[in-house]
Amino acid sequence: MKKRLSTIIAGASIAALALTGCGQGSPSGTGGTDAAEGSGGGSKELTKVVVGVLPIAPSVAVKYGIDKGIFEKHGLDVELTTSSAGAAMLPAVSTGDLNFAVGNPLSVLTAVDKGLDMKIVSGYSNSKAEGDDINGVVVRADSGIKTFADLAGKTTTVNALKTQGDLTILESAALDGGDPDALKFSEMPFPDMEAQLERKNMDAIWVPEPFLSKALANPDNALLGYPNQKAIPGLPTMVSFTSGNFAQEKPEVVADFKAAMDETLSAAETDESGAKALLPDFMKMDAKVAENLKMETWDGAVPTDQLNKLGELAAKYSFLSKSPDIAAMTVK
Repeated sequence: MKKRLSTIIAGASIAALALTGCGQGSPSGTGGTDAAEGSGGGSKELTKVVVGVLPIAPSVAVKYGIDKGIFEKHGLDVELTTSSAGAAMLPAVSTGDLNFAVGNPLSVLTAVDKGLDMKIVSGYSNSKAEGDDINGVVVRADSGIKTFADLAGKTTTVNALKTQGDLTILESAALDGGDPDALKFSEMPFPDMEAQLERKNMDAIWVPEPFLSKALANPDNALLGYPNQKAIPGLPTMVSFTSGNFAQEKPEVVADFKAAMDETLSAAETDESGAKALLPDFMKMDAKVAENLKMETWDGAVPTDQLNKLGELAAKYSFLSKSPDIAAMTVK
């Protein structure tokens, strides 16, 4: 399965190449290779599905659902595979090498904008609508940068361009009365950002947890603000999705997966400590870091209003050619 997935992604279509580069691996999950539908008869034979996830903390909810038997309860035998970016999973979902994936909703919207037939199956994780959020923009305390509008003419580092980081920062600057066109962005891996800010090679950095708390523990740094919260409160950070072809050919499997995700995410949100306890094995994360990690809100409901707003902003700043029809790309 992994060799075939690598081949599919490496030889992805032009649409996929326009989205991102890729990489993959395999976290703990069930074994097996191809997805094969069970009989669904009296024996309740399980349906094998291959699910792509990102190697990041919120993905652990899927592992939680597997370990708790929730997917099995809904007739599914889940095999997990990882990819370095949500967009990298899109070609594999499109070809059927992955039945489902969990990734950034803007990547899904971008794929549809470029002609791939993708369907949103469920919500997954959302940033916090109020209070301390799970990502933010950090500046030097003595920088004189007090609002997002002050980022005009400055360089803000994000992990990837044309994603939710720079999109929400652009809108936050506009809401603060600034000129979004005057903002500059550069790409850099999250682990490298704080050191570059300290050396003043960057004016601002956009970082998620646990990098955000680490950066703010330094008194020389200051929180500029939470761009997700400012631009779109409760902005979804991930959704689950499948291909239009799979949704059409296997509606029962998709319905079972949606129901399993709803139950899994509700259970993980209620038992956050239990879900985070899986992180040391799931991500090779230090147990103390995992215990204290701030998490997004897990929720299987599709956040239609926030996704519509996300699509409108992406079109406004030319990340997309037009505002997408969220209802049309959501599995009913």
